[in-house]
Amino acid sequence: MKKILTADILAPIIVGILVLILWDVLVKVTNTPPYILPDPILVIQTLVRDWNELFQSLLITLQITISAFIAAAISGLLIAVLFTQSKWIERSLFPYAVILQTTPIVAIAPLIIIWLKNNTFAALVVCAWIVAFFPIVSNTTLGLKSADKNLINLFQLYRASPWQTLIYLRLPSAMPYFLGSLKISGGLSLIGAVVAEFVAGTGGASSGLAYRILISSYNLQIPRMFAALFLTTGLGVLIFVTLSIISDSILSKWHESAVKHEN
Repeated sequence: MKKILTADILAPIIVGILVLILWDVLVKVTNTPPYILPDPILVIQTLVRDWNELFQSLLITLQITISAFIAAAISGLLIAVLFTQSKWIERSLFPYAVILQTTPIVAIAPLIIIWLKNNTFAALVVCAWIVAFFPIVSNTTLGLKSADKNLINLFQLYRASPWQTLIYLRLPSAMPYFLGSLKISGGLSLIGAVVAEFVAGTGGASSGLAYRILISSYNLQIPRMFAALFLTTGLGVLIFVTLSIISDSILSKWHESAVKHEN
């Protein structure tokens, strides 16, 4: 077990180090100027130098991401439960959830920002919520419908109410689907937040990482842009790893997907 966990941690670290080395060698061999592609050392130096400003932007982006993610998780779960309780409601409303998912957020973000112009933070959260919402609804609805038919018949035999069936059978059966959708939605929340920040163009003290990336690209401050990109990527990885740990801790004692097997 310890060997498997060590390999899981070391493998991506080694690959990342090799990529950084290859990147550094490529920049030096081709004499690429830093305003086109900076080397990793220059990016790290820029990150350290501008840490205070970039970190404040990171916290703002993180706040938007977490708010949208929590809203998507709660609303997605509740709507999925509603869908499984009424076939008519599912058939009536699910197509609109699909429409919400397939509409480009870049196209509707300006409208949302105009409608909520008095609260820019709420507008950014709504944009990120739209991106993160559908995977939770879709996967959780599928999980709630995937309960064992024999167990459903057993619950009906003992005259269990629909809510008892939901709480004691359908929700536990849907747990792996729900937790899997959270890992997808966590990254999508970050993407939605960044896209919304790009569209909103909020500057000053309330600006997130997307604004720093945008301004840096306009001013050809490419090392600074890469530093902000590194923070955004690192935040996405941290969100995924955190949700994976939570998922594994919940499922490890009873679900096959989270059980570690030694070869």
